[in-house]
Amino acid sequence: MTPKVSVPVATPAKKAAKITATTVKGPITLAIDIGGSGLKAMLIDPAGAPVSDRERVVTPAIPTPLMVLKGLDKLQALLPKFDRVSVGFPGVIKKGVTYTAANLHPAWAGFPLQQELEKRWKRPVRVANDAAMQGYGAVKGEGVELTLTLGTGMGSALFTDGHLCPGLELGHHPWKKLTYEDYLGRRGLDRFGKKRWNKLLEEAIAQTAATFNWDHLYIGGGNTKKIEFAPGTNVHIVSNETGLLGGVALWKQWK
Repeated sequence: MTPKVSVPVATPAKKAAKITATTVKGPITLAIDIGGSGLKAMLIDPAGAPVSDRERVVTPAIPTPLMVLKGLDKLQALLPKFDRVSVGFPGVIKKGVTYTAANLHPAWAGFPLQQELEKRWKRPVRVANDAAMQGYGAVKGEGVELTLTLGTGMGSALFTDGHLCPGLELGHHPWKKLTYEDYLGRRGLDRFGKKRWNKLLEEAIAQTAATFNWDHLYIGGGNTKKIEFAPGTNVHIVSNETGLLGGVALWKQWK
């Protein structure tokens, strides 16, 4: 029996201090991560450091746009005032519109999420793919860097010298007899079991290295806690907060 390996995880940020008018200078960003099982949020300062605890509410059982928006209303009410919003969404995003949401609900196709949140909260909003936002919080900006999120599905984002290559949906790419997401998302974990899932993840890491020739790979998401092998050179397990801490980068990248 293969012994369980202790996997190094990026050190989580220190517990955030309470926000006051004098402790934070510059715009406060409400960073939101929309997931298949949970909606998460945190306030971050202009440098990308947390200035609040991470809050979470359960994703609605039927995650239509209306139901998720109601959940987001509850989530943002748990936090102090903010100046702008960054949202990581599990699907293809173009100009603030959600085009796909394989692990949420078909009604998200063509939904103007950015515009709707701006109307509801009276704040400027930017929306990006959730793996891309995680990547902004993790990448070094050196060479080719790939991020993967292991949760309900499997998200992915590719960066070259810190610049995002938008639109990558590796999770839906054919692999073996199915797709990467079928093997490495929650369905794969439930179907194949943790031992086989770990073996498949090892194979996928090797395959992505051969496909993208990445210099660094970052793996995040709730199911990283299921990993039982040493990922290897230049492979980094990142904390769940990383997907939120990348929220400031959306305002730096899209001026």
